[in-house]
Amino acid sequence: MKDVLILGIESSCDETACSVVKNGRVILSDVIASQADFHEQYGGVVPELASRMHVDSIYPTIKKALSDAKVKLNDIDAIAVTYGPGLVGALLVGLSAAKGLSSASGIPLVGVHHLKGHIAANYLCFPELEPPFLCLLVSGGNTMIVKVSSYTDIEILGRTRDDAAGEAIDKIARVIGLGYPGGPKMDKAGQGGNSDAYSFPKTHMKDTLDFSFSGLKTYALNLINQSKQKGETLDITDFAASYQSAIADMLLKNTMLAMEQTGIGTICLAGGVSANSFLRKAFDDEAGKRGLTLYYPDLKLCTDNGAMIASAGFFEYINGTRHGLDLNAKPSLEL
Repeated sequence: MKDVLILGIESSCDETACSVVKNGRVILSDVIASQADFHEQYGGVVPELASRMHVDSIYPTIKKALSDAKVKLNDIDAIAVTYGPGLVGALLVGLSAAKGLSSASGIPLVGVHHLKGHIAANYLCFPELEPPFLCLLVSGGNTMIVKVSSYTDIEILGRTRDDAAGEAIDKIARVIGLGYPGGPKMDKAGQGGNSDAYSFPKTHMKDTLDFSFSGLKTYALNLINQSKQKGETLDITDFAASYQSAIADMLLKNTMLAMEQTGIGTICLAGGVSANSFLRKAFDDEAGKRGLTLYYPDLKLCTDNGAMIASAGFFEYINGTRHGLDLNAKPSLEL
């Protein structure tokens, strides 16, 4: 069987990323032009500025990805590109580049859902992983439990009704002065802390696998404000450890309920927050107790990258998915 090479392009937020992946599993190149240091001065991503920086980076990134993989554009079987969800201006840059390359070369265009890309990051790290399995998708913008029945067939079992888990972490990280990007800085701040030092409410809704993090976030904000009013100083290390552990417990409980309801004992973590050490430890400990099979991507593949888009694009491509040049960016694309 002929090897299938996919060029993956990702520009949904503040990473301009491109990768060449073979057969959906083997990374031949993975190039990322990150804007994180630039946006740190603003305390978060500025959409208009992110779009402009994508314009500057997109073609050099594509060129380097092809060069690093030691292939030419005409060696590529399909061009996979994120078309949603994400920041509309940022998405349009990557999408326009992909459509331009497809139009000029005749190479098929395959639009990829950003969250399917995050799931596919696990395929790049674990050659043995095949559906069906459950996946906890957890990031700054999304938190959901999905059933992955096949490489392209995904069903949402539970999702957040308000804040995403990553958003809840980022918000508190800013309030306590850790800055941007909040997730990694919060994780680092909590290392060595006592996760039982502060007690946080954990919302668990009856008869559903849905999540709610707004109450937890509000409680944390009130605790911070009350400490300031009393002239007390929070122990940031213990506070960060306790807060992240509470979020991890909420995510773990519903995922275990999903496992019990479906009978599926293989579980994956995906998305930016899957890099969080408190979340990984909670799932590692529970998997050890229950004898479950647990997967989560290498740290470098947890955040946005082109390889995950190329991998997801491969499975869409061999399943017959093709898109025309009328494919448009969909910032609120549903899974």
